[in-house]
Amino acid sequence: MKGIILAGGTGTRLYPLTKSISKQMLPVYDKPMIYYPLSVLMLAGIKEVLIISTPRDIAGFLSLLGNGQKIGMKLEYAIQEQPNGLAEAFTIGESFIDGSPVALVLGDNVFYGSDFGSRLLESAELKTGSVIFGCHVADPKAYGVIEVDDEMNILSIEEKPENPKSSYAVPGLYFFDNKVVEIAKKVKPSKRGEKEITAVIEEYRKNGELKVNIMGRGLAWLDTGTHEALLEASNFVEAIQKRQGLYVACIEEIAYRRGYITKAQLVELAEPLIKTEYGKYLMDISTERNLQPNK
Repeated sequence: MKGIILAGGTGTRLYPLTKSISKQMLPVYDKPMIYYPLSVLMLAGIKEVLIISTPRDIAGFLSLLGNGQKIGMKLEYAIQEQPNGLAEAFTIGESFIDGSPVALVLGDNVFYGSDFGSRLLESAELKTGSVIFGCHVADPKAYGVIEVDDEMNILSIEEKPENPKSSYAVPGLYFFDNKVVEIAKKVKPSKRGEKEITAVIEEYRKNGELKVNIMGRGLAWLDTGTHEALLEASNFVEAIQKRQGLYVACIEEIAYRRGYITKAQLVELAEPLIKTEYGKYLMDISTERNLQPNK
């Protein structure tokens, strides 16, 4: 399976912070925001990732992450000229996808949970159909909303409805088979002028090829689209890291534990950062005993 991070948009809700920099380059506590969605794809075992951003911002991501070789990945880049909707990511990335199943994650989402990695690995085994996640939220009107029956079968999906049929929102993480490109090509712009991801999901639902993975109370999903939400996400990550002593979305650590890179490569990444807490953490990881990198 391949992965796409959609890190476009203008980030107007975060002005003036985003007048000169991508929203996904802003810090969420101690890391650039894009580390968080990238870590999600890495936890799913995905090594080939396409990062889609704006003409202004694409160079910044390339400077930050390069081609991904240092963390055992292959990163490619593409431009979305205008914020025309999430479904456009699949047509922009058609040549990258090249007939493979694909996962799409939005560049401004933060996920955290004890069994989240195992759920991701399971979802990444998908060969046919699609898998989406559902998360209980206080204000579903701000998101895509799924209606489910008592057996968690999806009955309907709506984009930012005025009268939501449930409290289950669809977070920005989706897994699709290779039919998604052709489905996305047929999506027409909505009243908002965007090619909605909900139209793609609805097509899979109508064909009986849609499964939902409901995130329970042990899994957290944080949106970072407003100043308040960005601060809350930073405070959340700080609290977890200080209490547990384990970093959230540390891409070098994940690369090592997933077996993407060796201990020697991890040390090489840590050495230039050794005067920082981040670098010291990486060095501590490299000296752990009885470490099982692929767990």
